[in-house]
Formats: sequence, C-alpha cells, structure tokens
Amino acid sequence: MTEPIITLHKAYIYQKLNLILSDVDLQVHPGEFVYIIGKVGSGKTSLLKTLYAELSLKEGTGYISEFALHDIKRDETPFLRRKIGMVFQDFQLLPDRDVFHNLSFVLGATGWKDHRKIKSRITEVLDRVKLHYKEDKMPHQLSGGEQQRVVIARALLNDPEIILADEPTGNLDPETSEELMQLLISISQNGRAVLMATHDYEMIRKYPARTLRCEDSHLTMVEPNQNYFDFEKVIGQPEI
Repeated sequence: MTEPIITLHKAYIYQKLNLILSDVDLQVHPGEFVYIIGKVGSGKTSLLKTLYAELSLKEGTGYISEFALHDIKRDETPFLRRKIGMVFQDFQLLPDRDVFHNLSFVLGATGWKDHRKIKSRITEVLDRVKLHYKEDKMPHQLSGGEQQRVVIARALLNDPEIILADEPTGNLDPETSEELMQLLISISQNGRAVLMATHDYEMIRKYPARTLRCEDSHLTMVEPNQNYFDFEKVIGQPEI
C-alpha cells in the first residue's frame, strides 16, 4: 500500500481554547474516499480546518504529505494549501467576477503569471466539471449545482493531492447532489484523497466508503455493516 497522504497521531483539535476532539488517530491514503459524520458542533469542520492549517494543531502530531501540521511555519502554509483543494457548502465565490475571473484570481494568488497557462488550466478544470461553456457567467447566473461545480473546479486548479469537502451537497437538491457525489468519487478514483464531512446519509448509503464519526469529542470508525437506518441516530436529523 502507498504511504498515507494524511496522518494524525494522538492529535487534539481545538477551537481557540475549547477542546473539540481528543486523541485522534487517522490515516488516509491517496485515492481514498472518506466520509466524516457527526451532529452539528461535533468537530467535523474543526477537523478539516486543522488539516488545512486554519486551526493550529497544538497537541499530537499531524502530517499532510511532507508538511508537519504540529510544527508548520507561517511561510510554509501557502505551500501546504497548494496540496489541498477546499470545497465549501456556501460556495464562497466572488460575486462581482465571472467564472473565469473567479478562477484566475486563485491562480494569480498562488503564483501563476503566464496568461496562456492560466487560460489553459481554467479551460481544463471547467471541462473536468462540465462547465466549459459557463466561464463568462456571473455566480448569480448559475444554479446552485453549477456554482458548486465551479467550487470543485477552483479546488482542482493547483492539482491538489487532497480534496476537503465540507457539506458540499448541503444546499443542493437530490439529483444535483448525486451528480456532485459522482464527480467527487471520480476525483478520488483519479488518485486524490477525498474527505467529505456530511449529513447526507442517503449518499452514504448509495455510495458507501470508509466512514468516521465525530461524537463525544472523539473520532471513531463506523462499522461497515452499520445499518443505514441507524445513521439518523449517529449524525442527527438533516439540517433544514
């Protein structure tokens, strides 16, 4: 088996001074798809933010590829984040820029300068998410599913090794959610690790994968034979 791309060992996850998750041990390998479930406030987003180095890892050890999360320097953080693509529930697109310029802004901010290469890369990722014909549209001109596809395209721009998805189907209808799930799964099948925090237990039932649960300040494995109808007890009612 390949070396893990994500490793946490005896990690303690904090939000400021508040302990969120204790004694976390986690390994994720390239090409693996992993669900993270749990009730609101149980630590799913805090865990993803720690992997992204938005929250500091104050206790324990953690590695993303060759970067040590427990000892990362501020000037190393941008290089770490080039290995990670973030997908948010609320899109976070720039409302005053069309799709092309939303994506070119990210490339410019991460050091791209050659306009031909920028254009080529944007065309490539929009083709990947089947939105090549929407590059001149403003975010408000897109459906929710199309906006989320732009977010995934944005996450792929720097060819990351890891995709962290925080409730990516939370604001989408079932049909669009399924299309997004198929896209994320295909991304993992192409060798990227995908961690997806979710309340969407219908998708977990339909597209089973390793599932981890945040509960009572701990991260634990959900057994593969976990009955689908028990997920409501595990992760709570879906948010309305």
